[in-house]
Amino acid sequence: MDGGVIARWKDIPMELLLQIISLVDDRTVIVASGVCRGWRDAICFGLLHLSLSWCKKNMNNLVLSLVPKFAKLQTLILRQDKPQLADDAVDTIASYCRDLQVLDLRKSFKLSDRSLYALAHGCRDLKKLNISGCTSFSDTALAYLASYCRKLKVLNLCGCVKATSDTALQVIGQYCNHLQSVNLGWCENVSDVGVMSLAYGCPDLRSLDLCGCVLITDNSVIALANMCPHLRSLGLYYCQNITDRAMYSLAHSIKNKPTKWAPGKCKNDHDGLRTLNISQCTALTPPAVQAVCDSFPALHTCSGRHSLIMSGCLNLMSVHCACAVQAHRTAAFHHPAH
Repeated sequence: MDGGVIARWKDIPMELLLQIISLVDDRTVIVASGVCRGWRDAICFGLLHLSLSWCKKNMNNLVLSLVPKFAKLQTLILRQDKPQLADDAVDTIASYCRDLQVLDLRKSFKLSDRSLYALAHGCRDLKKLNISGCTSFSDTALAYLASYCRKLKVLNLCGCVKATSDTALQVIGQYCNHLQSVNLGWCENVSDVGVMSLAYGCPDLRSLDLCGCVLITDNSVIALANMCPHLRSLGLYYCQNITDRAMYSLAHSIKNKPTKWAPGKCKNDHDGLRTLNISQCTALTPPAVQAVCDSFPALHTCSGRHSLIMSGCLNLMSVHCACAVQAHRTAAFHHPAH
């Protein structure tokens, strides 16, 4: 400070104060904002990320009192073990946090459609939204949100059975074209119509969890294989209508992509599928799954690197990745049978 010294707490420059604040937990940040007017103004202006998940009681009141002060927030994490948030808290968030990009409302069972409507109007820059376990939302409200929040890249709808219908997914596919990650786990009303809408509307999709979506068939996987060239993770746990046809579509999809390397093979472990969960997909046969494994070298069955997950499929025990086969050959070489 031009050769001077910091004699009082309030004289700490804003930039230095924000660096100090970045090193402490969120509870301490809240306490620090009440030290003096200078600290309050600096923190309220400069704080971009806040988590209140540590709050086990009265989170709703805490949000109502704090959010108006922290209007510059870009990330707000409000995960709960027991439902605490009510619609008035989300109303406040939508009214003050216009720059919000990341919002986690996981397990907010008390919230109604009113919250989604508020977010649609107040937080149009949302890029990541987690409403998993929010079982009271309707598909009408979710579709309304999607029509306004068109910058969404990550959307977690796991367990949102009422909200996640084919109708809602059709609207999401129409307006949220930048989506990269979607979790539809255990949304049992989702069918091929909804998944295909995502595949055709969201070409940059990289991760899709369809675990427990019992209505989907091969048509969903074929659409994803053809329309989503950046797909890296696909969850099909307990999707028992999936057959070999879907697997071969994934295996052959790499051949349809313009590449500078040999057709039918990924350039390296970072290209193509890296994670595939086909647990309990009991209709699949070893040749079809092996074809997928051969096409995508990042899919591993070897110990410690399981990214091709096949639990509950005893008929697929013969499927192995290249390094697992090599390890078996090496072991056989060093320990020949007597």
